[in-house]
Amino acid sequence: MKGLRPTTGKVRDALFNILREDIKGACFLDLYAGTGAIGVEALRMGASEVVFVESSRALARGIQRLLLKEGLSERAEVSNKNALSFIQWAGAKDRGFDIIFLDPPYHTDEVIKALEAIDRWGILREEGVVIAEHFYKRQLPRRFDTLQKVRDYRYGDTVLTVYKKSYVMGNA
Repeated sequence: MKGLRPTTGKVRDALFNILREDIKGACFLDLYAGTGAIGVEALRMGASEVVFVESSRALARGIQRLLLKEGLSERAEVSNKNALSFIQWAGAKDRGFDIIFLDPPYHTDEVIKALEAIDRWGILREEGVVIAEHFYKRQLPRRFDTLQKVRDYRYGDTVLTVYKKSYVMGNA
C-alpha cells in the first residue's frame, strides 16, 4: 500500500524488549496499525486484548483476515477509524489502555496531535505506558499535561519515545 512504512524487525524486537515485563494481561492499543504486525505480536506475547486502529479500509480488512488466520480474533478488535477520532471516542466512553503504541506517518505533525489527544482524553490507565515511534530528527516534548517522557531509544533513523503518567512518577 502506498505510503505504508512497517516497523522494521529490529525496531519491533526493541519495542517488545521494552514492553516484555508489562505486556502479559495488558490491554494494548495499536494506533496507526498498518498491517497489524505490532498488535498481533502483542497478542502472541500475552496481551489480553488488542485494539487495532487503522483508517485504511483495505488494511483494516487485512488485519481482520490475519487475526482469523492466526486464531486471535477473540482477543482483538479492529476499528476502521482515524486515530484522533478513535482517541476522542475512547475517552468519551471511558475506555482505557495499559499500553498504547503509535506509529503515525513520519513527516507529519500526527505524532504530536495523537500524544496531545491521548493526554487530553485520558485513555492511558494509571500505570500505563505510551510508546511513540517517530523519525529521529523530530524531538518530542518532554511533557504533556499528564504524560512525562521517560526515555528515548534510537535505532538508525527511528526513535521509540516512552511516556508514562507524570503523577505516577511522583511529579504531580
